[in-house]
Amino acid sequence: MKDFKGKTAFITGGASGIGLGIAKACAKRQMNTVIADFRQEAIDEALPIFKEKGWPVLGVLLDVTDRFAFAKAADEAEAVFGKIHVLVNNAGIGLREGKIWEASYDDMDFAIDINYKSVLNGIKTIVPRILSHGEGGHVVTTSSKNGLIPLPGMVLYNSTKRAVMAIMETLAIDLKGTGVGASVFCPGPFKTNLNTTTNELRTKVLGAPFKPAAPMPKPDLDMSKIDFSKLERSADEAGERVLRGIERGDLFILSHSEWKPGWEAHAAAVTRAFPEEAPDETFMQVFRLNTYNPIYDEQTQVPAYKKDE
Repeated sequence: MKDFKGKTAFITGGASGIGLGIAKACAKRQMNTVIADFRQEAIDEALPIFKEKGWPVLGVLLDVTDRFAFAKAADEAEAVFGKIHVLVNNAGIGLREGKIWEASYDDMDFAIDINYKSVLNGIKTIVPRILSHGEGGHVVTTSSKNGLIPLPGMVLYNSTKRAVMAIMETLAIDLKGTGVGASVFCPGPFKTNLNTTTNELRTKVLGAPFKPAAPMPKPDLDMSKIDFSKLERSADEAGERVLRGIERGDLFILSHSEWKPGWEAHAAAVTRAFPEEAPDETFMQVFRLNTYNPIYDEQTQVPAYKKDE
C-alpha cells in the first residue's frame, strides 16, 4: 500500500502507547484515523492531539471481545469517513502469569479472548469491508518479540503472541492477489503503559489486577547504573516503523535487531530437529503447500530505520 492520503485507518487499542503512535503516524500521512479503545478517558485525552493539528479523527469506545460492538464501531467509522482501508489489531494485554500450572482458568480465558480472539474478531468484521470496495488496503496485528523468543513465566503471553503471527502469515496467503496486504508487528521494548492498561482491564473483567509474579532472573549487571529511558524507544517510533512496513509490504515488521541472534538460534534448532533423511519428491509435490510457502520469499531485507524518515 503506497497511497495513504484520504484513506481510513481503524486502530484498536489506539488511545495510548503503541496504538496511539500508529494512529499519529497514520494521521501524519493524511489518513482519517479511527481510535478504538476500551477506555473513554484515554480516548478523550488522545483526541485533542489530532484536533489541534487538524487531523481527521474519530474516537470509538470498543470492547474488542464484543463482536456486535466491533461491527457497530465499524459501521460508525464508515458513517463518518466512508470506506475503511487499514485495520490495525493492536489491542492486547501484557502479563507475566508465572508458572502456567499456577495460573487460573479465568486468566487463561482472559488472555486468549483479548490477545487472540479479538484479532479474529477484527479480521472477521473489517476485512470483508476492505475487500468489498476494491481500493486495496492493509491489515496489521501487533504481536511481540515474545512471539519470536519466549520468556519464562509467560506462557499465556508468549503463546498468544506466537499465535497471532500464524494468523497473519496465513492471512497474507489468503489475501494474495486481492490488493490487501498483511503484516505482523513484533516490537521489542517501547515506552507504553501496557502494564497499567492490562491491570485496569483485568480489574474491569475479573475484579482485581494481576498478582505479581516471581521476579525475573536478573542479568549480571549493576542495574542501578542502567538508564532504561535510553533502552526503551518511543511509541511514535513504533508507529513510524509500522507505517514504513505497510508501505514496503513487509510480512514481518520487526523493531530491534538485538533479537536477531536469538531468532537465528531458534530457526537453527528447528532445522537441526529435522531427521537426516532424503525427502520424497512425490510427497513434496503432493503436499507442496505443506512443505513450502512462497509467501516468505516476498519478504525483502529491511534497511536501517532513520528517525527523520
